[in-house]
Amino acid sequence: MNPAAPLLFFDSGIGGLSVLGPTRTLLPNAPIVYAADSAGFPYGPRSEAEIAARVPALLGRLVERFRPRLAVIACNTASTIALDAVRAALDLPVVGTVPAIKPAATLSRSRVIGVLGTEATVRQPYVDDLASRFAADCTVLRHGSAELVAIAETKLGGETVTVDSVRCAVQPLLDQANGDRMDVVVLACTHFPLLGDELRAALPGTALVDGGAGIARRIATLTRDQPWPDAPREGHAVFTGGTPGPALAAALRRFGLSSSSAF
Repeated sequence: MNPAAPLLFFDSGIGGLSVLGPTRTLLPNAPIVYAADSAGFPYGPRSEAEIAARVPALLGRLVERFRPRLAVIACNTASTIALDAVRAALDLPVVGTVPAIKPAATLSRSRVIGVLGTEATVRQPYVDDLASRFAADCTVLRHGSAELVAIAETKLGGETVTVDSVRCAVQPLLDQANGDRMDVVVLACTHFPLLGDELRAALPGTALVDGGAGIARRIATLTRDQPWPDAPREGHAVFTGGTPGPALAAALRRFGLSSSSAF
């Protein structure tokens, strides 16, 4: 294994940074390539057929260009729709991102949990399967919010976002039957942990669960005993829709991604 072979993170936008962050903590010397399909953003309103065709094709090009040791689909929507196809197409380990329903059910005392994701994620049979396997005794409420994804992108782009705007975006989840009893919410979109402070203020007394730390541990396990560079290196970010503006570039630098380019 070449020590310089990177970990490849893929998302429709900047949500995958919530997975990259805990991975950096566990594997500080790991070379990183972060790929954002900004030309296809957002995935939530797109059809399953579009995502199933687009994601494997893009990842195939990225793997050919960067020769990673492992790929991470740091996007719940892409994972719930295209993970199997990507694994079949690529000759390397592929880690997906799926809603953290199992730990949410473990935490819940009221037995009412929420799943907050994109429109495409919350309607997937994959989510039905997770709920039946790990939360059969729970009421599972779902809400898909394209607005909340856009708010997260706005925040990372350097603009101010308000708790009121986040509260309005999540209100449909609370308005459902038994919404007042909900004590755990699964952040089933990697964008949403980037709004952690705002979501905690908008959902007081509600535990928020996401899969970022668990995915980081899975990456560390799959790359155990592999060689890494002797010191941390700056990561590389690529965007299908062109290079980011100065504010987003500054946010990327906070995650160790100091160079960016179009893909």
